[in-house]
Amino acid sequence: MLSAIITIIGLLVLEVVQSVDNAIVNAHMLKTMSPRARRWFLIWGIFTAVFLVRGILPLLIVWLTAPGITLWQAVLATFGSDPLASKAMEDNAYILLVGGGMFLVLLYFHWLFLEKKDPYFVPDRLVKPHHGVWFFALAAIMLVGVLWVVRDRPMAMLAAATGNAVFFILYGFREMAEKEEHEIEKPGHSDLAKLMFLEMLDLSFSIDGIFGAFAFTTNVALILVGNGIGALIVRQLTIKGVDKVGQYRWLKNGAMTSIGFLGGFMILEALGVHLPQWLPTAATLGIVGVTFWSSHCDLKNGCA
Repeated sequence: MLSAIITIIGLLVLEVVQSVDNAIVNAHMLKTMSPRARRWFLIWGIFTAVFLVRGILPLLIVWLTAPGITLWQAVLATFGSDPLASKAMEDNAYILLVGGGMFLVLLYFHWLFLEKKDPYFVPDRLVKPHHGVWFFALAAIMLVGVLWVVRDRPMAMLAAATGNAVFFILYGFREMAEKEEHEIEKPGHSDLAKLMFLEMLDLSFSIDGIFGAFAFTTNVALILVGNGIGALIVRQLTIKGVDKVGQYRWLKNGAMTSIGFLGGFMILEALGVHLPQWLPTAATLGIVGVTFWSSHCDLKNGCA
């Protein structure tokens, strides 16, 4: 029970801080929509965001990375009633860890090299705007390196390549979405078009959270609880306080740096390095906590 609580706390914190950008986009878009469309997104959209995306998608990913079991067996294993399926999922967890770890590390390096930020940690200060071109070289070298290390496990090689592909597919989608965001906010676009845009953007950000969740656990039930509560909190931030949260200047530094660590943990676990179960939660809380407190002090013009 204690282990489950620690895992859920880590999942919740990561989901919230990682989704702040998404919540800011949602809040700005909702201001241009009718009250009825806002209610639909904030209330009925929870069903899509929490239960469908954060419940069904992790289950499908776990099932696809555990050859030899049916989808129903994966459902039963999630709730602990099929020990054979649970064993199969545990034995094949390295496939999921390699792919998810690759995705998260690329996500961190993309932020580090290509996105605007207020530097906080040492790597943030060392990487300059003109270093952005090195991200693509680093991504290619990292993929080749991981493929070489896991060359004796074909499924792990496939997972690493898949994690790489999923990242760049989402990268392309978000580049397009960023260009479309300002256009779709203009008068003349229907609320339905804006709702579809927000749901697709939500799905994109949810995939980040799901891969991050696998650094904490492969138990879909815990992922549903932790990420689901986090998604509900983000919905409340969208309504009430997202602008204030967005003023915490180094909070995203903490979120993205913790994602980099989580990706590294996943790859190490896949390679057979045993890490304490509490380490992902401790790293996330520590890194995010430091940046949150520093941002809070900065916002309040210093802390006593």
